Amino acid sequence: MAGTMPHAIFIEPEVDGPGTFAAYAAELPGCAVFASSDDEAAARMPHRVTEFTGWLRDRGEPVPAFVGDNWYEVERAAASSDGSDGRRRAAFSLDELSPSDEEFGRWMRWLELAREDLADALDATGEALAGHQAAMTAIVSQDLALAQQLGAESDSDALGDDPVDRVYAARDVLTDALVAAGPTADGVRRALRLAIADDLRLAAELRGSAG
Repeated sequence: MAGTMPHAIFIEPEVDGPGTFAAYAAELPGCAVFASSDDEAAARMPHRVTEFTGWLRDRGEPVPAFVGDNWYEVERAAASSDGSDGRRRAAFSLDELSPSDEEFGRWMRWLELAREDLADALDATGEALAGHQAAMTAIVSQDLALAQQLGAESDSDALGDDPVDRVYAARDVLTDALVAAGPTADGVRRALRLAIADDLRLAAELRGSAG
């Protein structure tokens, strides 16, 4: 029946360390839920999909229509320590598939929209940014790691000292790496999935602290 059409979720345990989980909507790269249990992450996905598609629609992006709210786990892979203070984020089987040219262009637009959303939140947060230094550092580290995996050279020391400037500079490094790599490069789908999700997550956290 149409109302029970299934939609796939990927689950990432240990996303921020032990006892933390992320869930990703397979059909919407960048649509993610972060929670303290896998059950909570999966249960919140239908609402998150509605939020995410509404966010895209408000910005003029065409979005798919989802029939029913039967979102279920199809794959699980855990994040791990990268040997320093960060996390090596999980990859899933779908990440190995190259997007089409049309998908790549669409998801690059989503990434730019997510970056604009994060920039707006950074600008609005003001003095409350002091409480988000770790999250901002994680964004920078993740962007540079993804860029390196796509074959780009990246140097954290070259980004400057200001935390906000570093976020913007790392964003540019990753965007340039994605453009240079193109849709057929290994890791492109994963990089877009993670970058969009993490930018929107930090933007939401910043708005919550500023409000």
